[in-house]
Amino acid sequence: MKLTVIGSSGSFGGPGNPCSSYLVEHEGHRILLDFGNGALGELQRYGDVYDLQAVILSHLHADHCVDMCGYYVARKYRPGGVPLPLLPVWGPSGTRERIAKAYDTDDAECESVFDFRNVLEGAPEGATGNSFETGPFTVRVTRVDHPVEAYAIRLEAAGRTLVYSGDTGPCEALDHLAKGADLLLAEASFQEPRDDGLVGLHLNGREAGESATAGGVGRLVLTHIPPWTDAELNLTAARAAYDGPVNLATPGAVFQI
Repeated sequence: MKLTVIGSSGSFGGPGNPCSSYLVEHEGHRILLDFGNGALGELQRYGDVYDLQAVILSHLHADHCVDMCGYYVARKYRPGGVPLPLLPVWGPSGTRERIAKAYDTDDAECESVFDFRNVLEGAPEGATGNSFETGPFTVRVTRVDHPVEAYAIRLEAAGRTLVYSGDTGPCEALDHLAKGADLLLAEASFQEPRDDGLVGLHLNGREAGESATAGGVGRLVLTHIPPWTDAELNLTAARAAYDGPVNLATPGAVFQI
């Protein structure tokens, strides 16, 4: 499994760094985790922009989904060639309506390009987690602690595991989903002591490290760090709480899992 960081800036883009978007590849199957603002331009550096087999959105804040609008245009109005197949887009409830509204079109037009699927599709009523498959990947999601409906995502293929936190405050759901993962891609938006007292929103570096320790993961990669946060301070804090390898998610960084 190969992870390429397309963008990792939190809340809004930084210089040369789009918002959250991560390309995961295995056996020729390419899926995108989140599609934040600025990601579509950078995605074109890493292969054919049309060669995606699925998109999975952790939640519907703009810094995680808004470049779906540009991608709608790219797929809908591509000059020449045969029409592209509908692209599966997994996301929280209301994903179709959110993307249609952001582009100022109707649901039917969006459905001419994307095949929207709820990440809880097929789960028992009231469930906060689910599993499904796309290509060679088995995907598990679990609801995490954020003001909107938001999910952490676990990808498994060929005996290897990647877990992406999405946006979340500290929660047992993330720790449980991350158990035994080879790599935990965890947000670390907050900085101590500046953001102390804010709960149910984001992790700081120490909390990301604690989650990695609780899950017994093989590697921690910190992401979603806003331009106003000192990434090196969060990296130091994470290393104090977790004794495995820790990296910052920088645009273009590649991790073999």
